[in-house]
Amino acid sequence: MTPLQKTDRLEAGRVVRIAVLGLGEAGSEIARDLVAAGADVRGYDPKVRYADGVAPRADEADAVRDADLVLSVNSSHDAMDALRHALPCVRPETIWADLNTASPGLKAALAEAAGASIPVVDVALMAPVPGKGLRTPMLVSGAAADRYAAILSDFGAQVAIQPGPAGAAISRKLLRSVFYKGLAAAVVEAMAAAEAAGCADWLRDNISSELAGFDQRTIDRLIDGTHQHARRRADEMTAAAEQLEELGVPARISAATRDLLIDLRDKGGR
Repeated sequence: MTPLQKTDRLEAGRVVRIAVLGLGEAGSEIARDLVAAGADVRGYDPKVRYADGVAPRADEADAVRDADLVLSVNSSHDAMDALRHALPCVRPETIWADLNTASPGLKAALAEAAGASIPVVDVALMAPVPGKGLRTPMLVSGAAADRYAAILSDFGAQVAIQPGPAGAAISRKLLRSVFYKGLAAAVVEAMAAAEAAGCADWLRDNISSELAGFDQRTIDRLIDGTHQHARRRADEMTAAAEQLEELGVPARISAATRDLLIDLRDKGGR
């Protein structure tokens, strides 16, 4: 059975009508894949040329007036405005899916602004969209999470349901981002300093070896050791930050690490 046939059955014999608000890099790839899978896609973006097969609409309200599902893929800054502009024309029980990387508080505010008749789901895109499009892994929460998952899965999307209200899914993504983006920033800073010090190859090999050995016990050791040895490590990171400044490399991550360790030290770390 094709995705179109399965979705027709799901939606009582008719094609699912999906509005995509925001047709930038992510929105255009998702919209393109939905069209290819057989969805009836209409969209609006004031700045971007529409993807092939997407029916252009005049504004947000025009785009959503006959939609079964709305995908808001603009930005966290525009998410609330997009909802407010569209809300007068959203039919009751139409699912409003916010795919933007926004705070849990904003996702909850969207659900409150939409009211009881318009279910808002919080969709966290768990990998970069370019190159994956609709196959980007998604985590969804909110009152209509099961309906969203059923519709998008039948078009080939990878959707996992996170129990809880709107905001629960993005919370998981952002907590992971603290680690992944923080790690990336630390590597960037360390490698810039290593280049300045003339030992970039050595440090690259050292980082690779350390990361290759990570497991759950490593995480426990990192947490416990940071608290237990905060005093000594605060001194070490003070020296590290001074070295980076001497090398002409801004010590942003190193200084933040130093400050965290000083705080833990002052709260009783050894």
